[in-house]
Amino acid sequence: KQSDGLFLEEARKAASAAGLRYEEALVDSLCAGLVLQPQAYDVLVAPNCWGDIVSDLAGGVVGSLGLLGSANVGASHALFEAAHGSAPDIAGCGVANPASMMLSAAMLMRHVGETPAADAVERAIAAALAEGCATVDL
Repeated sequence: KQSDGLFLEEARKAASAAGLRYEEALVDSLCAGLVLQPQAYDVLVAPNCWGDIVSDLAGGVVGSLGLLGSANVGASHALFEAAHGSAPDIAGCGVANPASMMLSAAMLMRHVGETPAADAVERAIAAALAEGCATVDL
């Protein structure tokens, strides 16, 4: 608990300044909650190590890391990326799942106010998956 003290202190300040309601959780109980009731969570904020563990778990809950977009949003900058990394071991093999990068792009679109475009990307991904278009990770 002490090693994450600075992170928790700053999170508390930020939530208070923004008037946000939030809950703190230890990573083990958070992971159990994500498995048992994933719908109970909206936004998760965590230090890098815990965030990496939790994002891998979330990938397992939804079926693949290939279905997770990712965003790092600060006061003046934002970065959107696939949650699974670049997967250099399968580059050029025609088996990589593009959904994570596409969902990250949709998050970027929503971030800059292009909600209709973001919705269209998300609908297209859902339609492709519904039609059975899937990579080996799915």
